Amino acid sequence: MNLEVISQPLASIDADLLVVGIAQDGNLSPEAQTLNSEWSGLLDRVKAEGGFKGKAYELDWLYPTPGKARRALLLGTGKTSAYDVRTARRLAAIAVRQARNKRASRVAIALPAAGSVSIEQVVQAIADGAITGLADSDLYKDQDNKGEIENLQVVVAEGGEAASAALERGRKIAAAVNFGRWLGDEPANIMTPVRAAEEARRWASECGIECQVLGEEELREAGMGSLLSVADGSKYPPQVVVLTYNGGGGPTLGLVGKGVTFDTGGISIKPAADMHYMKYDMCGAAAVISAIGGIAQIGLKANVIAIAGMVENMPSGTATRPGDVVRAANGKTIEIINTDAEGRLVLADALDLARKRGAERLVDVATLTGAIKVALGDVATGAMGNNEEWTSQVLAAAKATGEALWPMPLYPEYTDKLKSNIADMMNTGGRFGGALTAGAFLQQFVGDTPWVHLDVAGTAYTEKDHSWQMKGATGAMIRTLIELARSNAE
Repeated sequence: MNLEVISQPLASIDADLLVVGIAQDGNLSPEAQTLNSEWSGLLDRVKAEGGFKGKAYELDWLYPTPGKARRALLLGTGKTSAYDVRTARRLAAIAVRQARNKRASRVAIALPAAGSVSIEQVVQAIADGAITGLADSDLYKDQDNKGEIENLQVVVAEGGEAASAALERGRKIAAAVNFGRWLGDEPANIMTPVRAAEEARRWASECGIECQVLGEEELREAGMGSLLSVADGSKYPPQVVVLTYNGGGGPTLGLVGKGVTFDTGGISIKPAADMHYMKYDMCGAAAVISAIGGIAQIGLKANVIAIAGMVENMPSGTATRPGDVVRAANGKTIEIINTDAEGRLVLADALDLARKRGAERLVDVATLTGAIKVALGDVATGAMGNNEEWTSQVLAAAKATGEALWPMPLYPEYTDKLKSNIADMMNTGGRFGGALTAGAFLQQFVGDTPWVHLDVAGTAYTEKDHSWQMKGATGAMIRTLIELARSNAE
């Protein structure tokens, strides 16, 4: 799909589909005002007749149109006070999905720069939303029934270098998000730890970053017994992917991801219902692998290292048992109470490795606990950390990209719940506050390095279709990590 920024009156645009954003408040953007005038007040009449209110994500079709466009789609942008980059991104995704359904190959879209959202942010959001909106999770279905959008024009009052740069930035961010979503959507019999490492190596080559893959023998030499214990029941060997980007600015940012390509729970096996969703247990690793590639493709002046621990958690005669004790690479011993609390065992050694490789700021991303989904549902990611200033910076990056992130506490009492009578700690702290005791466990492996843990168990994938995306992996936190690299470098 070709994307371009144009500055042209909407009524004069020759397209199969013209998409116009209309606010619920009743104020038309300057571009829409001109269109309304040239169309003899048609937009005013549509709203006055009561069929279209301009509520967020509301649609109304005009066909045929008085202008050159064959069809027009009015998209509600909602209340101006609530309009943000996420809304713009979703609107763009809705627009292209509707366009594809109508077999419109030439599409023009005009969304307002309103409230706190600048025109550059709108252009970036449209490019991002259009590209991610067309990427579906139906990887093994017949694709012949889908239309194709050949050209997408983003209409702005004034173009220029800033708008073109925003378009290109949105395109590169979308490519990173789609790569991460694809990694998660692939079934676990295909996206094994070995295959995931191979794809990370290919992605690194494409993005121009350094890639190292540590195999089982190297992991044993490094003393990474915590991570290795999770892979003991699988026929697939563990792989730790280390990606490095030296862009030249700020403290080195360490991104660490949980990459359990399938999680049965191990000996503490999960119920059969919905276990197929456990192919998404690698979405944290997919996020950090994708994000560092996006950072490199954009060319941010940042120094970043991304570490993804890729394993499969299976029950077998060689699997780790409840009650076993393992030693992590930092020397701490762990009594494994529940083999389904495996993600933290992977992250423990991966976080320690990131510090040893020079990370001065840490963020880990993991589908870590069902407890965070109980707390926050499928709307927001949970954040917890050991440094208030760093946590605030991560939260600010999420807000700038329109990703919902909510801070959670890490009081010392949560660490107390991990006490073991045989080892330095247990890998679980009981039923209550499960997301927080998991965070407290990870805190034991970061030392005094500023660190934030992002639990995406509720947001890494969606179990239902939305008008802007088919159900499947969402690419949660990839945009936030890219923005964080930018702000950290500054």
